[in-house]
Amino acid sequence: MHRIPHGISNGDQKDKKVALLMHCLLCSSAVYALNGPERSLAFILADQGYDVWMPNARGNVFSKKHITLDPQDDADKFWRFSWHEIGYYDVPASIDYIQAKTGVEKMSYIGYSQGTTSFYVMASSRPEYNDKISVAISLAPIGYMSHMTESFLVYLSEHIDALNEFSEMLGWHELLPNYELMGPLIKWCQGSGQQLCDDAFSLILGQSISDLDDNLTPVILTHLPAGSAAKQWVHYGQEIQSGFFRRFDFGLVGNLAEYGNATPPNYDLSKITAPTAFLYGDKDSFAHVDDVTQMLSELPNVVFERLMEGYGHGDFVFVENATIVVKELVLDILDNY
Repeated sequence: MHRIPHGISNGDQKDKKVALLMHCLLCSSAVYALNGPERSLAFILADQGYDVWMPNARGNVFSKKHITLDPQDDADKFWRFSWHEIGYYDVPASIDYIQAKTGVEKMSYIGYSQGTTSFYVMASSRPEYNDKISVAISLAPIGYMSHMTESFLVYLSEHIDALNEFSEMLGWHELLPNYELMGPLIKWCQGSGQQLCDDAFSLILGQSISDLDDNLTPVILTHLPAGSAAKQWVHYGQEIQSGFFRRFDFGLVGNLAEYGNATPPNYDLSKITAPTAFLYGDKDSFAHVDDVTQMLSELPNVVFERLMEGYGHGDFVFVENATIVVKELVLDILDNY
């Protein structure tokens, strides 16, 4: 985890509130600090008196130091996880660690994209953690996915079983890690490779790179992609095809061994009793309005929701003019909880 314990002028403040910020797929904690100390959500919260903690999901560039497994030498075992394990094990472990270090009973949770998925997994599968969350804010929430309109990912999901078998056969467990070659790649993206890079960026974040501040683009490309497990993508592909929000599908034999049932169990959203707040966009090709609406209808304690007109998936974190509005709404929600 990365931590900003206080802002510039409030270092001696007692009884600080704690905010946990969880990042997106292919991202790291850096997404909450990319815009610099005056415009990034992490720094803004610190200046508002919050003790800010930013976990890094297992397998990303900051989170590969397993106690016994090496990401390369033990790849088959190390990378055998999806976002279920991130939500079931990693986020609760982060919360426990924060509580031990700070003594707080409750903290605010802010998730973006996969950072919302991991919260829903935790709060439904380990409901005792609901009591440790004062409010959970979902930015571009990802749960149900059957209405996704991102054409390439929908196409991949139609062949997800074959892709899963292919990656297993080749030992291809890690997708899109962060490379030392990112520097030359950034220069290429700003020159002759601009169109290809724009297409790749749109695939990852549902956002054109042309929407970004020119000065911010090389910063983002330095930190993204930050790496992920192939099974995180496979699990999302299964969600698109099945229409369910449920655990990983290992196939008939695997499911019987893992769950004692032919199909994976659904996540029971009725167990998410912590106050939840939602900001979602009407132009989001990943978190479709219909899918978010279905999730909202199943959650028992939604305290705030706002459909953001004109917002795509990347607007919530990466596009400066849009993120200004998001930050104001986030601060207003936190002030009430």
